[in-house]
Amino acid sequence: MAGNTNDKLVGTWKLVSAASTTSTGERSESPYGPNPAGFLTYTEDGRVAAMISYGGRKPLSHGGGSLEEQAEAFKTFLAYAGRYRFSGEQVTHLVDVSSIQNYVGKELVRGVKFQNDNDKVTLVTPPTPVNGKIQIIELVWQRLRVGS
Repeated sequence: MAGNTNDKLVGTWKLVSAASTTSTGERSESPYGPNPAGFLTYTEDGRVAAMISYGGRKPLSHGGGSLEEQAEAFKTFLAYAGRYRFSGEQVTHLVDVSSIQNYVGKELVRGVKFQNDNDKVTLVTPPTPVNGKIQIIELVWQRLRVGS
């Protein structure tokens, strides 16, 4: 696994932006709604944890919300954790637990592009079916500094 203290990914990252491009080249806003929020953490011992909260989420009504509200809350939040391998141009997340059970046991491969002296990183998915269209999703993350 990672295990290398010089690993450029080690640390916690905050989601800055997300965009998608369809197979026909149509670029659109985030597949996670307007202004999504998220955190991504890589540890020195090769663990990863990811959380993305879609933009525009509404609080549940009193008492935990209706079944429809709960379904919408589930649909608009993604979280997973597991191990990772980093090769410099690609990171592979090996999922152990996820809010989407289908991800468990899978390998989520992402292209990696660093910017701003490694303070920003863009993770790029392979072509993936999203909302009925094949899309490539680009997530831009900003490194958080201690105390941020």
